[in-house]
Amino acid sequence: MRDPRPWWHTDKHTDRRPRLLARGRIKAALRHWFEGQGFVEVDTACLQVSPGNEAHLHAFRTEFQPEAGPATPYYLHTSPEFAMKKLLAAGEPKIFTFAPVFRNGERGALHSPEFTMLEWYRAGAPYASLWEDCAQLIETALRAAQAPGLRLRHRDREAFGDWGPASRPVVLTMASAFERFAGIDLLAAITAAGVDRIGLAQAATARGIRVADDDTWSDIFSRVLVERIEPALAGLGYAVILSEWPTHEAALARPCAADPRVAERFELYACGVELANGFGELTDAAEQRRRFEAEMAEKDRVYGRRYPVDEDFLAALAAMPAASGCAMGFDRLVMLATGANHIEQVLWTPVA
Repeated sequence: MRDPRPWWHTDKHTDRRPRLLARGRIKAALRHWFEGQGFVEVDTACLQVSPGNEAHLHAFRTEFQPEAGPATPYYLHTSPEFAMKKLLAAGEPKIFTFAPVFRNGERGALHSPEFTMLEWYRAGAPYASLWEDCAQLIETALRAAQAPGLRLRHRDREAFGDWGPASRPVVLTMASAFERFAGIDLLAAITAAGVDRIGLAQAATARGIRVADDDTWSDIFSRVLVERIEPALAGLGYAVILSEWPTHEAALARPCAADPRVAERFELYACGVELANGFGELTDAAEQRRRFEAEMAEKDRVYGRRYPVDEDFLAALAAMPAASGCAMGFDRLVMLATGANHIEQVLWTPVA
């Protein structure tokens, strides 16, 4: 049961304070790690003309009201991604940020309307290089938190321990995860012309997964992921990097050279918690525009609204070098490093 006392209640703050102090140590240690790798820390504006163009992410809208003239709409960003990619276009080769980000409609043990995103980019680096970054950041956080046994912990689950060369996330492609945990040939439901909704629906139904008549290919894919893949990953005693997502589910990632049906996207899971999302970044502005328009058409279909496209961002893609980037939920990392069960246990001033 959630503690009904406000976060500023003296006794409640006393209970939370050890984890909050650990949060500070973790942030300092991660900052030191990035600086040692030659990264530059940047700060990105929270107010943007577009909050991002993902169908199922919802933003907070506001406006700038000048002393004279009409108001200009702005959004609190859901990620610092657009701004950081503009900095790559400006010539910054290795950048990171601890950015406050905002997502409407999300609240729970792992979600807060306002949270901190740790995001970093490497110009000219393959996206697999981010996997080792993630491993080293986890180890750095565990040591800074003085975590018992250097283990990630969430509720009744643990991952890693006695950190060493073997304590690294295991890389698993999405296709192999579908086959191993759901018995579904994912790539058979993706063709050169697009995705095969009927084929994936039949495969899911055959495995006892409910499919509604109006479910899209993405709906079915997400249901398999949530009902079969993620629970299986949660039961493993180690972290997993789930790589090579279908290009249809990777709007900001470039296709894999060996198989364009899948993209250079990965997500990092540990103890049943999604910790990070990384890409080999798409730099084709025309293709990016097409994907944004498709995402906003889906948002309009499902929710009856859409967000504007940041034209300045699309222009910057023409100057942006090949790069790889990753977004990690900093608060979630602190949770797992300190054994917290709820995100509000590691936020200094949770949203009331």
